[in-house]
Order: sequence, then C-alpha cells, then structure tokens
Amino acid sequence: MKYLDEFSNPQLAGILLERIRESATRRWAIMEVCGGQTHSIIRHGIDQLLPDTIEMIHGPGCPVCVTPLGMIDKALDIAAQPGVIFCSFGDMLRVPGSSKDLFRVKSEGGDVRVVYSPLDALELAQANPDRQVVFFGIGFETTAPANAMTVYQAKRLGIKNFSLLVSHVLVPPAIAAIMESPDCRVQAFLAAGHVCTVMGTREYPPLAEKYEVPVVVTGFEPLDILEGIRRTVIQLESGRHEVENAYPRAVAEAGNPVAKQMLEDVFDVTDRAWRGIGVIPRSGWRLSDRYREFDAEQRFAVGDLQTAESSICRSGEVLQGLIKPHECAAFGKQCTPRNPLGATMVSSEGACAAYYLYRRLDLPAEVAHA
Repeated sequence: MKYLDEFSNPQLAGILLERIRESATRRWAIMEVCGGQTHSIIRHGIDQLLPDTIEMIHGPGCPVCVTPLGMIDKALDIAAQPGVIFCSFGDMLRVPGSSKDLFRVKSEGGDVRVVYSPLDALELAQANPDRQVVFFGIGFETTAPANAMTVYQAKRLGIKNFSLLVSHVLVPPAIAAIMESPDCRVQAFLAAGHVCTVMGTREYPPLAEKYEVPVVVTGFEPLDILEGIRRTVIQLESGRHEVENAYPRAVAEAGNPVAKQMLEDVFDVTDRAWRGIGVIPRSGWRLSDRYREFDAEQRFAVGDLQTAESSICRSGEVLQGLIKPHECAAFGKQCTPRNPLGATMVSSEGACAAYYLYRRLDLPAEVAHA
C-alpha cells in the first residue's frame, strides 16, 4: 500500500500543481508516450487540473492499439486452423480485425485460450504434443523479455510444436517518427517508466539532442506524472533538452542487463508497421535466425496477408497525438467499447477507451452519447 498512498497524496499533488503553475510562463505541449500514463492522467483528471499553459498530448504507447490490422488478421487466420491452440493475453481477444475478432473465431470453434504468461502457452505445447500451440507476442520492450525467454526455453527443451506470432515494437523510433512528422506539435516527452526498467535510459539522450526536446522518465501514479511534468516544464522554460529520470525507484540508467542480453540473443531489429501510423524503420523486433523455426508467420505461411484500415476510424491520428479521441466523428457513435472500430477503443490502455470511460459525460451530448 505504500506507493498507492504515498504517490496519490492530494496535498502533495496540490503542491506540485502550484509549482507547475508558477513555472509555466507560456504554452507548452507535452506528450506522455505510454497508454498507462494516459489512463492515469484522464482517470485522475490531471489534464483538467493543470494550468491552461500545459497541454497533454496522448502518444502511441499502447501495445494493443499499435498492433497493425494485418497482424490481427494473421492471428485470426492461424487461430481458425484445425489442430491449433492459439494463446493470447485477454486484451487482444476483442481487437477487431478486418471482419471479426478472436472471440468470434473462438465462438466459431477455434481453440483460442487466454493465458497469463507465454510460459503457460509453452506448458500447453508440452501437454499437447499433437497440437500446434501459438502465442501472440505483442507489446513494447516491457513484455518482450518474457516472450524471448519462452522461445529460448522452447529451443532448449526441443519443443517443436510451439511458435510465436511476433508483433513487438520499440519506443525510441516512434518518438523519432513523431518528431519528424510535419504536423508535430510535441515539445517534450514523458517516457514510459516500465519500458525504461528493461532498457534503461541510454537510448534517449541522442533523441533529446537531435530534436531538442526534454525527455523525462516517469511512473504511473498521479505524483509520478505531476513530478515528471514539473521537471519537463522547468527544462522547457530554461531552454534545456535533457533526459531526466523521475522514476529512480524502478529505473536504472543501464536498465536490466540480463533481460537485454536475452532480447539481443532471441530478436533482431526490423522495420515494423504500426496500426494507424504505417511502417516505422527499425521500430520492432523479429525472431533472429537462431530461433526462426519458432516464427508462426513462417510456420503457417501468413506473411503476405494484406488488409485495409477502416475509412472512418481516426485512431492513427489519435496515436500520433494529432487529435483528441472525441474529435473523431465516430467516437461514442459508430465506435464504442462494445462495437469498436479501432484498437484505441478496445485496449485497457487506449486513449479512446479512457475518454469514453472517464470523460464521456463531460463532453457535448452529440459527442458523448452512442
């Protein structure tokens, strides 16, 4: 309970808000990279408590949201094949593909199972040697080490009926892509603390220097975020662009060396498509040649599957911070959590879901009601 109490203290929050107000003499636009930070900001009303001089822009750091439509359709194709046990975390089952989701595949007879660890999927493969077991490996650097370890274990144990459908993406190339967009308004970043717990902070100084933007690593509790904003504003006001670690209780500069070594062994860096954004060079991982036999895309020959995004869903603009969720005409109408057009409305970290859950009643009636 320590951190829940300590980092949600309303008196301390008031002090930090006052310091932010005193520090901000002009308007600043700050992007929080992670969807977990977005939900904390909206749930606690932090964006409404901040002075008018500070605008929070919601970034692309929701792993479910950025998993491309094509990868979802590959998952659907594999999951529907006979003899396959398709395993995933629960938040992927309702993400819409071109025509259905994994729940629909399950209702049509596919063996789709929710697991809580990729190692659970590996155990299923051991227990069902006559079946092909596939784990849907999505996410940022945070979830990648566990998936890498599972593939490593599969190879070490000689388990031939396990494979990984890989859709891992990396944060630093996404920051670069955002900054190079001609419509970019971002002047600083709150970096995701859990990503930096794995990777450390050494990838960020070159970005801060090249694009002249402060990067402050934060946690996810209200005081974590407010302290990150305070430090960011001080840098912006003084004309500095440095990397600061405002989450030292979890993040070290070097990250987790053991996890990073495992990632380097199992994965190679590759170009990766992001849902609603497009292909960002060298922004993801694929299985290295040493582990390519465990690549589900190759095993099930779904690598060339092509898809097209919804013409009315603007989740790509939401993910790039170009619009707020309620500025999409489909928000709360054609697109709701029960009938989502895009993953930003499905995911527990999606910005559209956050606005629908916590902010819908504050919006104009024509926007708020389905």
